[in-house]
Amino acid sequence: MLGVGYRKEMHTWDMAGLPIDFVEVVAENWLRRDRQALHDLICQGISVRLHAVSLNLGGTSALNKAYLASVRQLMDELQTPFFSDHLAASGDAHQLYDLFPIELTQAEVIRVSDRIQEVQERLACRIAVENTTWYTNRGSMDELEFISAVIERADCNLLLDLNNVAVNHKNHGLISLPDFVSRIDISKVSYLHVAGHEFDARFGMFIDTHSQPVEPDTALMAGQLQQSHGLDVLMEWDNDIPTEEVLQRELSCLRHFSTT
Repeated sequence: MLGVGYRKEMHTWDMAGLPIDFVEVVAENWLRRDRQALHDLICQGISVRLHAVSLNLGGTSALNKAYLASVRQLMDELQTPFFSDHLAASGDAHQLYDLFPIELTQAEVIRVSDRIQEVQERLACRIAVENTTWYTNRGSMDELEFISAVIERADCNLLLDLNNVAVNHKNHGLISLPDFVSRIDISKVSYLHVAGHEFDARFGMFIDTHSQPVEPDTALMAGQLQQSHGLDVLMEWDNDIPTEEVLQRELSCLRHFSTT
C-alpha cells in the first residue's frame, strides 16, 4: 500500500485521483477540528492513519492523559489501529514545535520505554515510534542500538523513516541506510516513511525539510522492503507543497519502485 501525508493544501484536491491507498494526518491537528474531510476520504476508500508530534516521549513532564484520551476517541471514530509519534522530545512546559534528540544511554532506554508502555496502556493498543533526524547528540550507545533497545523493552513497533536514516548518515558519517535496514528487526516495523531533504550551507548539514522528491536510493530501498516484507510506504511532503500533478508523478514513481 502507498500513502501520503495529508496537508491543508490538499483539501481542495481530488485525492481519489492520486495513486494512494491511505493518508496520514497529524493527530493533534484534528482533535478540535471538523473531521468531515477525513470521513470523506474514508468514504472514497482512502483509510486514515494517525501520526503525532507532541506526545513528548523523550521529555520529562507527565504524559498528557486528556490528550491520550482524545487520541483514543479519534482512533475509534476513524476506525484506525495506527498511532505513532517520534522517539524524541517536543517540550515539557511548552510545546517547542520541533523535535529534539534523546540522550543515547541505557538509563534513557529504561525511562523512555516506560513512558511508551504507559501510552500503550492508556490507548489499549500497540503504538509505533519513529526514528528521527538529529543534528547534535551525545551518549554511550549508537543510534541503532538505542532504538532497538527501546522497541524491545517497550514492546512497541517502529515507524521506520528511511529518509531520516539517510540524513543522519550524511551528516554524521555513521550507519548507512542498507546497514541500518539489515540490522533492524523488520518484524517490528509498522510501515515506512520516505521524504526528501536539502543541504543548508548555513549549517553545513543536510536538513530534513520534507520539501524535495525522494532520493532514488531511498525510494529503491522502500520498494525492496515493500516487496520483500509487505511494508506500506508513506511519502511525506510538508514544506513547499508541490502541485497535485507533481505529487502524483512522485507517488507513481514510488509505486514503480515497489513493483520492479
